[in-house]
Amino acid sequence: MDALFASGHIVDALLLLVALEALGLILWRRRSGWPLPFLCNLTSGAALMLALRAAMTGAHWTAIAGCLAVSGLAHGTEMVLRLGGGTTNASVRLDSHT
Repeated sequence: MDALFASGHIVDALLLLVALEALGLILWRRRSGWPLPFLCNLTSGAALMLALRAAMTGAHWTAIAGCLAVSGLAHGTEMVLRLGGGTTNASVRLDSHT
């Protein structure tokens, strides 16, 4: 178990699950509209996991900072889409089915 964490492969397994979740979400919502806010949320979480993996494996600080920046941008985009950055077809369709 120590090797799984030290190598960062535990994060790889979690990222695979996130990718499968994104694929399932895209396929499920394909008919009713692009699930952009949810995909932004998944992107934000995946970027945080990549930052964690980078830190666990001793990557340069710029790699960690880059992952955190991507996470912040994805999160900000999600907040704009969900909380009133205008209504887009994706957010309207998404909200009408929840």
